[in-house]
Amino acid sequence: MNKLIVTDWNGQVLTALMADGRCRYLQPEPKKEQTLLGTIWIGKVKNIVKNINAAFVDLGGGRTGYYSLSEHKTHIFARPGADGMAVIAEANIKQGDEIVVQVARDAVKTKDPVLTSNLNFAGKYFVLTLNKTQLGFSSKLKGGPWKEETRWWLEERQNGPYGIIVRTNAEGTKREVLEEELLSLQERLRHILTAAACRTCYSVLEEAEPFYIQGLRDSYSGSLEAILTDSPEYYAQMKSYLEAQKSEDLKRLQLYTDKSLPLIKLYSLESTLESALSKRVWLKSGGYLVIEPTEALTVVDVNTGKYDEKKNAAETVLKINLEAAVETARQLCLRNLSGIIIVDFIDMASEEDKKLLLETLETELKKDSVKTVLVEMTKLGLVEITRKKVRKPLHETILGSRGSGE
Repeated sequence: MNKLIVTDWNGQVLTALMADGRCRYLQPEPKKEQTLLGTIWIGKVKNIVKNINAAFVDLGGGRTGYYSLSEHKTHIFARPGADGMAVIAEANIKQGDEIVVQVARDAVKTKDPVLTSNLNFAGKYFVLTLNKTQLGFSSKLKGGPWKEETRWWLEERQNGPYGIIVRTNAEGTKREVLEEELLSLQERLRHILTAAACRTCYSVLEEAEPFYIQGLRDSYSGSLEAILTDSPEYYAQMKSYLEAQKSEDLKRLQLYTDKSLPLIKLYSLESTLESALSKRVWLKSGGYLVIEPTEALTVVDVNTGKYDEKKNAAETVLKINLEAAVETARQLCLRNLSGIIIVDFIDMASEEDKKLLLETLETELKKDSVKTVLVEMTKLGLVEITRKKVRKPLHETILGSRGSGE
C-alpha cells in the first residue's frame, strides 16, 4: 500500500509517494509559481519557423511556448464560430493568430514548454482528448465483456471532436457514476471553447491543478493507505477535492500535528532528496549504480562494488543485477529522468539469467505512472529504456543551472 505525503520544504510544496516504506516519487513545486503543465491559454503566434515546421506562441508575461506544426494540422482559433464557441479548423496559422493551447510538457533547461491544441481533460475515470477522436483503454485494463460493453456504451455517447481514454479506476464502476463524470468532462470542454471565443489574448482559460491534487486524481481507488499533510491549507484543499471526486479515500486523509517530529523528518524526505541528487546509489548487496544524465540521454552503470569474490560469481552477478533492475526503475521515477536511458548491467553469460533480468526490469517499469518502455538488450549487453518527457528532472528542478553533484 502507498502513502501520499504533502508538506512544505524550502518555500516549496513537496509531494512524495511512499511505496513499501520507500519513497518512489518526489515533486517540489514553488508555492507562488504554479506549474504551467496542463494550463490552457489563449496565446498569440509570435513567429513561424519553417525549417523546423513549428511556431512559437507568446503566452504573455514573457512566456513563450513551442508548438509543432508537424503534429498539429487542426488548430483552435480564439474567435467565435456559428455555435458561439472557438473555431476548430484545419487551416494554416500565421503570425498574429490567437489560438488556444495547453502546456503538454514543462520547459526543460533552455527549451520552451511544449504546447498542444489536443486539449486533455482528466477525470477519475476518463480523459477527454480534443482533436484525437480515438476511443482507448488503459493498458492495465484487461479484455473481456466489461471492456467490450463499455466500448459500445461510450461510442453511443461520443458526440464531438474528441476521444475518450478509459482509466483503470473505471473498471467495475456503476454506469450512472461513469456517465456523470463523462457529462462533466464534456461540459468542461464546452466551457473552455465558449470562453475562448470571447476572452482576450493571453487569458488563462484553465489553470493546472497542484501536483498533490493530481496525485490524488491519478491514484487508483483504494491504493492509498494514507494521505498525510501537516499543512491546514493543503488539508482543506485535498478534503474539498476528495469530497467532490473521491469520497472513498476521504477517510484516509489525515492532518498531521506532531510538531516535535515534522513529516519531512518522519519520512526522511530531506535525505531522500539529497541522495536523489547524487550520482552514486548503493545497493544492499554491496553493488552500486552510477547515474549520469547527459544532454542526449541518461546512462546508468551497474557495478559489483563490495561483493565477496569467494562466492559463486554467476549467482552474485545475477543477484546484483536483479537488485539493480528494481532500483533503476525506482530511481527513474524518483529523479523523474526521461528520454532515452541506457543501463549497463554487469555482463552475464547465461541466457536464462538475461531473460530473468529483463522480465524483472519490465515488471518494475510497469509500476511507473509515466509511460516507460523497455526497448531491448543490445548485442553489447546494454539495455535501452525510453520514458516519456513530461516534467523537469528532479535535479534541474532543485539545482537549476548548478546541475547534480556527487
